[in-house]
Amino acid sequence: MRADRLVATLLLMQARGRVTAKELAEELEVSVATARRDLEALSTAGVPVYPQPGRGGGWALIGGARTDLSGLTSAEAQALFLIAGPAASVAPQVKSALRKLVRALPQTFRADAEAAAEAVVIDTAGWGEDTQDRPVLVSVLQKAVVERIRVRLTYQKRGTPPTGRVVDPWGLVDKDGIWYFIAGTDQGQRTFRVDRILGATLTGTPSQKPPEFELRSAWDSVVTAIEQRRSETASVMLVPTQFIKVFQHMHGRHCTVLEEIGDQVRVELTAPRPLDIARNVAGWGGLITVESPDEVEEHLARIGAELVSRYQRASPAGPTEP
Repeated sequence: MRADRLVATLLLMQARGRVTAKELAEELEVSVATARRDLEALSTAGVPVYPQPGRGGGWALIGGARTDLSGLTSAEAQALFLIAGPAASVAPQVKSALRKLVRALPQTFRADAEAAAEAVVIDTAGWGEDTQDRPVLVSVLQKAVVERIRVRLTYQKRGTPPTGRVVDPWGLVDKDGIWYFIAGTDQGQRTFRVDRILGATLTGTPSQKPPEFELRSAWDSVVTAIEQRRSETASVMLVPTQFIKVFQHMHGRHCTVLEEIGDQVRVELTAPRPLDIARNVAGWGGLITVESPDEVEEHLARIGAELVSRYQRASPAGPTEP
């Protein structure tokens, strides 16, 4: 987008003092003509950017200024990258723009800006759960990741009493509205659901992170392990085309479209057990046709029989003939 390029242009000029259109084009991966138009647009808009004629010329900030033209402080640079960083996990062009912006920032700002850009990963494929509001503790945990400070957590697994521990914050993941916190512990890397964290306090102690750690790769490994546990049974079924979007939203990664057949779509649905699949689709009644495996069909038949046995009422008597 042009706005991204203009900001990147200003920051590059701030860092270097003077650039040529050719240098700018190579840095931002655009044509020389586009780079020149961007420079002219900045000058026309009143930004103190002027061409320098003659040998060794180019474009420079007025007076050779090398101060922070945009007025960004270190904290403001962090805020900018906290906002744009998560989008980089789903938009390659944003990642490319951020990489260029980091190179253009003053050296003293770069470490914090890079940490902010890498603090959060967005995973748009849901588990099939309802989207939740952003947990309040996300901001505290994000601050810990960016500032590299150890955190004291109070965490409660489902069905167990709360426990406390001190961890090294490595990153946050927004998975379709469900937030996860990846951290280093005495037992190695662990993943915590943020909505099960009852409290989080920054300790003031610097945290440690393996130099080879990369948040996106770490999260991909977590997802792969979870999906293997959640996808041990696969069932093929037909879903009406008009409901396929709803069905996909409900089941997320566990629903794979195979083919369209008239006004129906053949899909594969995965879950830990055949009974889990039967329970997931029983509420659709006769709208869905299960083709395989037989175990899912058997569970559905049993569930249907149980419901009929419990809720069927005797048919009301019809009108009496005179």
